[in-house]
Amino acid sequence: MKFENYTIKDIAKALNLSTSTISRALRDSYEISPETKKKVLEYAEKINYRANPIARSLKERRSHSIGIIVSEIANNFFSQVINGVESIAYDKNFQIIISQTHESSERERLNVEYLTSRGIDGLLIALSSETEDISYLHQLKERGFPIVFFDRIPKQFNTYKVVVNNQQGAYDATQHLIKLGNKRIAHLTSSKSLSITRDRLEGYKKALMANHIDFDPNLVKYSQYGGLHLDEIEKAIEELIQIGFDAIFISGDKLTTGYLHVVKKRNFEAASNIAIAGFTNSNVVELFSSKVTAIRQPAFEMGKIATELLIKLIEAKYPITEFETRVLPTELINNHEIKKP
Repeated sequence: MKFENYTIKDIAKALNLSTSTISRALRDSYEISPETKKKVLEYAEKINYRANPIARSLKERRSHSIGIIVSEIANNFFSQVINGVESIAYDKNFQIIISQTHESSERERLNVEYLTSRGIDGLLIALSSETEDISYLHQLKERGFPIVFFDRIPKQFNTYKVVVNNQQGAYDATQHLIKLGNKRIAHLTSSKSLSITRDRLEGYKKALMANHIDFDPNLVKYSQYGGLHLDEIEKAIEELIQIGFDAIFISGDKLTTGYLHVVKKRNFEAASNIAIAGFTNSNVVELFSSKVTAIRQPAFEMGKIATELLIKLIEAKYPITEFETRVLPTELINNHEIKKP
């Protein structure tokens, strides 16, 4: 049996009122008397009436939905961002549709095409590790489609962006490892194309420079897929063990948990007792090791701010031409005791 939802016409027929009266009463219009509103609302509640979102979108030319594209929902950082998005979106009567890229640029593009074809009002997106060509996003923007980037952002795109202070977070992490007495600090990071990779590498380099430690490019290992494939991490660890390192700064949530998993699984003795500082919003790292110093990102706050800015674009009566990049602070959670000189 096909499901049939109640309509305004059904309520009008039952109460012997016009459809326009029912519509205005449901919208709490001043044109309708309190008695009639009460009568309509009570009957609507009795039959569990729900407004038809398709009819509403056709009338208002808006779907009251926004899309969000991340690499992986299972990533603790992105799941917390999504929670922040939901906290604002639902309060503003927007539904959210979530898509995953699994670090694939092709899947990212297909997701954008699907979401826009479904009539979403705007898009929140963190770029995949494979993404280099975003001309199709520029085309959407030129047609007036609202887009806000967060976390992984493009260099040149005139819209709102929300990030954390990646350079400072990386600097703090590396500086902390140096204060522990370490000199050969490795760096495990994501794809070279990502903004977070570039910024965190720069913070790492600045901390080394500030402590008169030469930068060794051989100690930097890139993971194209950011920890989605453990074989990438295994290969990086094996190469670092051959070179020799006494601490490691890891630039991503999935990479940090992946590194701990691989070290335990493969029983890498040379890597099992070294100090680790990494960007991670996961609480499970402490179950693997007490040697991890975490760089926490305000992921929930990032999701909230990005959504507020997107809704601002969606609801703007006139085109917005001046944009800003919001930069949020990171927090270092210290699980080590600093060695005294």
